[in-house]
Amino acid sequence: MANLKESPYVCPIFVCTNDREGRSGSCADGNSPSVITMLKREVGRRGWRKKVRVSQSGCMGLCAQGPNVMIYTQQIWFSDVSSDDAGQVISRVEDILEKSVY
Repeated sequence: MANLKESPYVCPIFVCTNDREGRSGSCADGNSPSVITMLKREVGRRGWRKKVRVSQSGCMGLCAQGPNVMIYTQQIWFSDVSSDDAGQVISRVEDILEKSVY
């Protein structure tokens, strides 16, 4: 039987890393793995690892607008994200953490 629990994370962040290997456009074409690396680095640097989880995901359905990043529980979506945009995502996470009780 499944155990129902509250999420240990205030902000789960999903980064699409779907790779269609050139058959059609995908988030991996925009180097989404580098986005994950930058987000994880910044989350660690800020000491947020117990509150924020950065995970890769499969296709989110909007590959033409990718790479796509979603801050899940807050329903915040970023499209056309590069590793240079990690600061914008982190800034939004910071706002969320400041308003939450954790």
